[in-house]
Amino acid sequence: MTEIKTALIGYGFSATTFHLPFIQSQAPFRLTAVSTSKGEQVKREHLQVAVYAEAETLLTESDADLVIITAPNDVHFALAKLALQQGKHVVLEKPFVTRVEQGEELIALAKKQGLILSVYHNRRWDGDFITVQKLIADGRLGPVRYFESHFDRFRPEVRKRWRESAVEGGGILFDLGPHLLDQALQLFGTPTAITARVQTLRNQAEVDDFFHLTLHYPERLAVLRSSPFCAGPNLRFEVQGEAGSYIKHGLDPQEDRLKSGLQPINEGWAQENPEQYGHLFTADETTAVVTQTGGYQHFYQQLASAIVAGGKVPVSAEQALWNIRLIHLALQSSASGETIAIDRD
Repeated sequence: MTEIKTALIGYGFSATTFHLPFIQSQAPFRLTAVSTSKGEQVKREHLQVAVYAEAETLLTESDADLVIITAPNDVHFALAKLALQQGKHVVLEKPFVTRVEQGEELIALAKKQGLILSVYHNRRWDGDFITVQKLIADGRLGPVRYFESHFDRFRPEVRKRWRESAVEGGGILFDLGPHLLDQALQLFGTPTAITARVQTLRNQAEVDDFFHLTLHYPERLAVLRSSPFCAGPNLRFEVQGEAGSYIKHGLDPQEDRLKSGLQPINEGWAQENPEQYGHLFTADETTAVVTQTGGYQHFYQQLASAIVAGGKVPVSAEQALWNIRLIHLALQSSASGETIAIDRD
């Protein structure tokens, strides 16, 4: 396969910010089709691309090898199922699906069809997260006893968009929860239990806009939080170990750079500026820790290798499904006020 003919379902913020720049800059991907209500815009910006008004028409009529689905969460399952039935590899924006049984059905279908099914957990390639991974692996923190991860914002006013509407898969837990859960799972594996508060704090909000999750492990606690009332500076990571602590503020710079139009083609495009570095605190000293260079292009590079050469899928659907299981257990914990034990088998 000399190229991977790639189709985009949706042409909104997610598609144009987190996917299109990498499709355009990473061989062997070639954008060949888009389904969107913004057809005229796509035709102006991509002269050789087929434009479809309906996603289902694209899936049944286009010759795309790969479909990237950035549509609202409540249609992820139906569109991914149709794409797999049509013999196309699939990448879904997070969250994978809205129900566990949907994910299980898609995984079985992809295996039956011999196709790749992946989920865009791009924040595995955030520089600060990679730094946390390295600090733990290198033993600089000692055994980790407490881990805290935030994705806070200052958004006190409700916006008119589907993510903040009372639809299946709406709300901040389904929106930002997968980022934090996936990172915690990568670091520590599946917890033994979860305690959660998932709430609606803003006036006129239709869905949850705050969560505080505690993942219980035999030797540590992991706390994951998102609030709409953090005006900054925002804590990103606090990792406490027996040898020291690492504290990091602010978000990885890749999203803002992509939003500004920066093309991810230079080697250091994702490198964080020194003033944003986190710090390692020990009993004897405080040290600035150079943030490792991330890069969301690594997802697409691994995806290309998986499609063309049978390499490892960058994010397996089985891994992504654990995020959905934990989200539903968090909702159960929040509703009951109890800690929920997790079957890890």
